[in-house]
Amino acid sequence: MTTTELVPYLHVADARAAIEWYCDVLGAEVVYPPIEMPDGRVGHVELAVDGARWMMSDEWPELHAEAPRGDRGLPVTLHLTVPDVDGLCARVTAAGTPLDRGPEDSPPAGRVASFRDPFGHRWLLNRP
Repeated sequence: MTTTELVPYLHVADARAAIEWYCDVLGAEVVYPPIEMPDGRVGHVELAVDGARWMMSDEWPELHAEAPRGDRGLPVTLHLTVPDVDGLCARVTAAGTPLDRGPEDSPPAGRVASFRDPFGHRWLLNRP
């Protein structure tokens, strides 16, 4: 029997820099190594934080797969449950990324914070 799964697929302007940032700052690990396309772009890579997985590639405007733009809001927020919101926020801000919110207690959700990463994606951190 197949398990239904929904996995975010992010597009970024610089996948190699994003892989490094997500690994260094979020503690992600590469679970499927980058596939380099003939033109040098990353066609696919998979990362995970404690088993929470996402896929990613460089942007492909010709396929309507583009990185977020900073001149408008985002239609999607990535929700990541972590054991230490404050510790992860300290790493995010130490890497030069400002927080949009928190960390703060937000009953009944728990401890929360949010930020937009250097590649334009918005993250909501949560510890229930």
